[in-house]
Amino acid sequence: MQEDEETQEFGDRPSKSARKREASAAQDLGTKLIALKESELAALGLPEKLFDAIVLAKRITARGGLARQRQYIGKLMRDIDAAPVEAALNARSHNAAFESEKHKRLESWRTRLLSEGPAALDELVKWCPAADRKSLQALIQKATTARVDSGSRDAASRELFRTLRGLFEASS
Repeated sequence: MQEDEETQEFGDRPSKSARKREASAAQDLGTKLIALKESELAALGLPEKLFDAIVLAKRITARGGLARQRQYIGKLMRDIDAAPVEAALNARSHNAAFESEKHKRLESWRTRLLSEGPAALDELVKWCPAADRKSLQALIQKATTARVDSGSRDAASRELFRTLRGLFEASS
C-alpha cells in the first residue's frame, strides 16, 4: 500500500527505495551467477558483456575490486530480463537437491547392507528383483571382513555404492 502511494506521488516512476530494492536484488542474482561454473554460465545464454563481467569477477581477489565488480554486474543485470535467469537457477537448485537426496538414499542403503547384512539384502532383492544377489553378497562380504586390508574394503564399499546406483537408475 505504501509503495502504491509512493508511485502515485511521483507518477509512474518507482520510489527511491523500490529502485534500491531492485538494484539489490539484481546484485544478489549477479552474486549467485558468479558462483556458477563457466560452462553453466554459458548455458544460460547471458549477454556477452554480462558474461565477460561475471568471468572477470571470478578472477578478482581484492575485496574492494570484487565489490565494485559485483555492483557493475548488478547494473548490467538491471538491463536484462532476470526472470529466465532466476528460473534456470531455481531449476539448477532443484536438480541439485534431487541429486543430493538420491545420493543420501543410496548411502543409506549401502550403510544398511554393510551393517544389517542378509536382512537388508533380502529387503533390497524384494524391492528390486533384478539385483544380482550373489555379487552383492560378495561385495558386502569383502567390505565387512576383517581379513582383507582396509584399501580393499574401501574399494568394495565404493563398488557396492556404484552397483546400488546402477540398480536404482535401472528401476527408475
